[in-house]
Amino acid sequence: MTETTRPARRRLTVDRRREELIAAALELFGGRDVEHVSIDDVASRAGASRALVYHYFGGKQELYVAALRSAAERLESRLVPQGDGRPLEDLAAGLASYFDFVEQHAAGYAALLRGGPAGRADEVGEIVDGVRRRLFLLVQRQMRVTEPSPVLRATLRSWIASVETAGLDWLEHRDMERAELERLLVEHMTALLGVAARHDGEAARLLHALMAG
Repeated sequence: MTETTRPARRRLTVDRRREELIAAALELFGGRDVEHVSIDDVASRAGASRALVYHYFGGKQELYVAALRSAAERLESRLVPQGDGRPLEDLAAGLASYFDFVEQHAAGYAALLRGGPAGRADEVGEIVDGVRRRLFLLVQRQMRVTEPSPVLRATLRSWIASVETAGLDWLEHRDMERAELERLLVEHMTALLGVAARHDGEAARLLHALMAG
């Protein structure tokens, strides 16, 4: 079995072999803290040797960063403006694209969010923060906001945190329809804006525009 498998694996391109190792790493990092995943674990999951993992990545931290960057790039490729309709419709379309990624790349999504605790200033934190900045800019655009007030900025960031948490919860439990969760999150946006509107004129104007359609 080993002899028949090895030639096929040797014919893999460098990029394809690297992708396999990253995919195996994301599966493991998505389910455990990085401290509890070893190079041997990744090698075993990928059906590769320990030496090969070191050859491609140099060590566990380099592999971890490469895996998170891969997940971040895939997610960011989904974060593009959705249509030119009503803001809430565009927001809903953007959520659907976001949750396509969550569903199709569950391990990568979980690993990405597990990799970015608040206040982290190293390369891992920068990767996660970069995705959040991109998502924030997308939400601004979908909601037709250019320069948000402090209250509105905090509101939009709070909503993004809710979306991330909801995505992880959905992956863990899968006990509600994805479409229902997406509708809930759109309504959550209007509810948050309703609270913000009592404190901020810009939020009030945005909420009025959304409700007017």
